[in-house]
Amino acid sequence: MPSYSAVQKAVCVERFRIWFAWACGGFVGLGVANATKDIHIVSVITQVLFVGLGILSTTAAVRMTNALNRRAEAARKEVLGDL
Repeated sequence: MPSYSAVQKAVCVERFRIWFAWACGGFVGLGVANATKDIHIVSVITQVLFVGLGILSTTAAVRMTNALNRRAEAARKEVLGDL
């Protein structure tokens, strides 16, 4: 049975991985949008796509974090014996 500290560390690492991937995707999107800013129609298309993808990825990251929090709470209760 894992300890409470191990559960906390695992949750922290997973949360960091989720939001780090989200931030990296955002920086890649900004780089692509910046690279296409001089090509007008392509710039508009990429900006619209990245706004839509940004909203979707943010929603996915929040849902993943919420699911992780629910699983972590269940694991904490199991470890601490608060069933």
